[in-house]
Parts: sequence; structure tokens; C-alpha cells
Amino acid sequence: MNITREQVDALNAVVTVAINKDDYQQKVDKVLQDYRKNASIPGFRKGAVPMSLIQKQYGKAVLLDEVNKILQSSLNDYLAAEQLNILGNPLPKVTEDFNWDAEDYTFDFELGLAPEFNVDLASATGVVRYNIVADDTMLNEQIERIQKQYGKLVSKETVEEGDDLRGAFTNEEKGINNTTTISTDAFQNKDEAQKFIGKKVGDVVTVATKGLFDDDHKLMDYLKVGHDDVHGLDVQVDFTIEEINTSEKAELNQELFDKLFGEGNVTSVDELKAKIKEDAEQQFTQQADQKFLNDVTESLIQNTKFELPAAFLKKWIQTVGENPLTPEQAEEEYAKSENGLRYQLIEGKVIAGNDLQITFEDLKAYTSDLIKKQMAQFGQMDPTDADVENIVARVLSNKDEVKRISEQVMSEKMLNLYKEKVNFTTKEVTYQDFIKEMYGE
Repeated sequence: MNITREQVDALNAVVTVAINKDDYQQKVDKVLQDYRKNASIPGFRKGAVPMSLIQKQYGKAVLLDEVNKILQSSLNDYLAAEQLNILGNPLPKVTEDFNWDAEDYTFDFELGLAPEFNVDLASATGVVRYNIVADDTMLNEQIERIQKQYGKLVSKETVEEGDDLRGAFTNEEKGINNTTTISTDAFQNKDEAQKFIGKKVGDVVTVATKGLFDDDHKLMDYLKVGHDDVHGLDVQVDFTIEEINTSEKAELNQELFDKLFGEGNVTSVDELKAKIKEDAEQQFTQQADQKFLNDVTESLIQNTKFELPAAFLKKWIQTVGENPLTPEQAEEEYAKSENGLRYQLIEGKVIAGNDLQITFEDLKAYTSDLIKKQMAQFGQMDPTDADVENIVARVLSNKDEVKRISEQVMSEKMLNLYKEKVNFTTKEVTYQDFIKEMYGE
């Protein structure tokens, strides 16, 4: 057997695998002998079928199978030994008049090669790292929600201002059908809000979505409409009233504080606000970090220039699915996936160039922290080390969980690296302003 490589250009190569009779004949003979031992053909005793008959019936299929095994194994070994960084998989070059009756065979494979390039993290320009703060408006709204949540719910027969309504928003044309709870105070359009006053359970109120709320994004919550559809949405929706309730707000006293945060941990309204602010901004940090990571990624893709073996990749895309694609379909799929592929290559360079590695201790520590946070949500504020370690062991015995957690750990390492090496500006915003920045509104 002989394997050679012709370098077409920096991004494309052709590997030729030459297989001769000595490479496969012994394997073919062994398989045919096994077939002969077990063949049951009328007129012959088991194991006594003439080899010529076995050869005639099975020879060509066995030959193809054994040659293919040798071909795949030798090609994989060659690629590993040569340490070739290929994109996609090798593509066999089709030979229309290939002669399987010959004794020696030659197979050509096209390769798409990863480009050589460098990643300069300082090239990520125009990136903003947001510091999201919980302002007084948000804190006061949150306290009011807590008071209503822990207050006494009183059922009513007719709607008055400030009441909570449970029911379903529907619009058949737009596929809207969402059951929710909403206060009449939530509507910015007071004319629309007024339509509910005096209505009873079972009544249907029709309102216009345009300008219904102070922020169109609220349509995503109340109507379950996608972000791309909410801006300027101007349709009529029906709200069928199922329940009418008013809430007698809970008093801001020690009993409520203890119920929310445990005995003695919060003792005043000021401390309550401080705690809500701390918890909210901790959650905001995660969202801000994700946007920062996404923005750095986008900037690196735009500013890290390199060529790809596009023609090869489009040809490869035609072959990888269950059903072959047309050239036009492959072109479309390539356009969709090109940036993702570019970032995979960039990310690989960043990881290798900065020696970002994941150890088992990293996985254990990250998983332990996740578990403790989850347990705290259910009131287990001080679990024993043994309990946490047992859960960690169970989680990390699952391969899918290990893969998922490994991706999260690497994402965190990348985030920390970007915070250290990317040139960014810091901007302090409220959560509402951050939402507008995120969605470009």
C-alpha cells in the first residue's frame, strides 16, 4: 500500500491511496473460508460447498467490503500521523469507469484544510461591557409585587381599577393563545384599560396591541409573541376573563422579612431593598456577561480575516445529510453556517494560544457550586459536604452532563480571558435600558 498527498493550494489537497492485491487478498480468503464452513446450499453438505461457488456468489461483495475497511483504516491512520487539520471529512473523487476486476486499486480523496491565522484579542473593537443596576423604580415595583404575592387574595365579581385578571389573550390569525394574569394597571393605554372596568367573569374584552404597554417587549410575556413580531404589532386581541381578584397587600414587617429570607436575616425595609438589589444585580451580571461574550465573539469573527476552502465545504455539505442537497441548497446552508465555523476555528486558536484547559477538579468545583445554588433555592442553605459530593459524583457519572458542564466551564474561562485581554468600554444601565441595548431598540 502507498499513500501520497498532492497539495493543490494552502486550503486544498488530494490524498491518493494505492492498494494492491497483497494488502487485501489474505483477508478476503479468510472471510470466504468462513463463509464456506457455514454455507447451506442445496445439493452440498455443510462445509463441503466448492470454493468456486462461494467465490462466484460472495467474492465480489467480500472484496469490496475488505478493501473499503483497509481504505478507511489506512486513510484515518495517515491523517492522524500527518496531523492534518482538516475541515469536514475527506471526499472520495468519483471515477466513473472504476474497474473492480483489476487486482490493484487507486483511490483519490479531496481534503479541505483549516487555514493558518492568528487571533488578536485586542482586535475585538467596539465592545461594551454592561453594568446593570437595579434602580429605585425597579426595587419599588419588586416590593409591591412581593406585597401582592404574599398578601390576601380576594375574589371579586366585577372589575375595578388595580384588580388582577386571570384569563386568556387570543388572536386566531396570529396564533396567539396564552393564559396569563395581568393587572389593569399594566396597560399604558388607559382607554384600553377602561374597557375592563365593570366587566365580569366570562366576559370577553377586545383590545388593540399597538401602544398597549409602555414597552412592546411586554407583549412577549403576556401574549407569548416572538421578539421579531412585537415591535409595532397592531392587531386586535380578545381577553376572556376567567378570574377577577384584588390583593390586600402584605405588611412590610418582620414576619414577611423572615418568610422571604429566613429568620433575622432582614430586619428593615432598607435591608429588604438592599437584599432585592443584590439578588437582582447578581442575575443581571449573568445576562450582561452573556451579551459581552456574544459581542466579543461577533467582533472577532468580523476582525479575524482568513480564507476557507469554500468550494470544498459546499461540496461536502451536499453529502453529509440523510438526503443529498442540490448545489443551491448547499450554498444556502454554507451561508448559514460559515460564521459558526469561523468562530469554531477562532475559539480553537484562543484556547490553544492561551492554554485554556479543563481539569476534573474544575468540573467538580463548578458542579458543586451549581448544586449548592440549586439547594439554596429550595431552602437548604447549609448542606453537608458529603451530601454535595454524592450528588456531584452522580452528575459527573453521566457523559451528557459532563459534556454540558465542560462547555459551561470553558465558556466561563473564555469569558474571564476576554475580560482580561479585550479592550472594552463599561456602561452602567438600568435593566430596561439593557433590554433595549440587547435588542437594538
